[in-house]
Amino acid sequence: MAALGRESGADRRAAGVVPVGVGEASKDIKMPTYIYGQSSPSLGDAKLRKPMVIEIIEKKFEYLRKEKTLNIYGTVTFGTTAGFSGILANLIFRHCFKVKHDALKTYASLTTLPFLSTIVSCELLVRHALYSGNISRENCVLRSSLIGIVCGVLYPIALAFSKNGRLAVKYHTVPLPPKGRVLLYWLLLCQTEIKAMVIPLILQTALGIYHGLQHYAIFESTLEKTVHED
Repeated sequence: MAALGRESGADRRAAGVVPVGVGEASKDIKMPTYIYGQSSPSLGDAKLRKPMVIEIIEKKFEYLRKEKTLNIYGTVTFGTTAGFSGILANLIFRHCFKVKHDALKTYASLTTLPFLSTIVSCELLVRHALYSGNISRENCVLRSSLIGIVCGVLYPIALAFSKNGRLAVKYHTVPLPPKGRVLLYWLLLCQTEIKAMVIPLILQTALGIYHGLQHYAIFESTLEKTVHED
């Protein structure tokens, strides 16, 4: 009977009743089903990489926060020296114009305005440009030194000159010059005392150079750390 069954099965395959490769076709059908049931390796890798990318970004922000805090300390020091330069300029011109009125008002403005102008200029022209990658080391130092000269010396001189000149005219503390020669008369009146502003000029220029070098060095160290983490 078994022999007859085997023979009948063979006869059926030979006759074409049972197609050859049915088992192989069933295996082919099972293969995609098995692959479809498995999780995609690319999606798994993406899930694993996502926390790593977030961690790298957080480390970058941590480095930038630390280094920018150091930059803020240097910028505040730079602005403080500009405020002291404003105090000196106000003292010189009050003495030249013999002004004794509104002392608190003039000293407050001559201290605050150079301080704020220096900090805002450093933020816009140095720090923002540096962390945007738009300036080189030489350009950074040049900008910082020019900020020290303009905001820390020239601006306080002009501000003290105008404020105390107006007070001198208002309270008649000095003789009025001929009409049309006010500026020249006041410059000749203050030419001796104004030479003392050479001291803050040298100081602000030196601090500006140092401030620019420090900013660029901190920027380079921050860049190296972030690149190394990548």
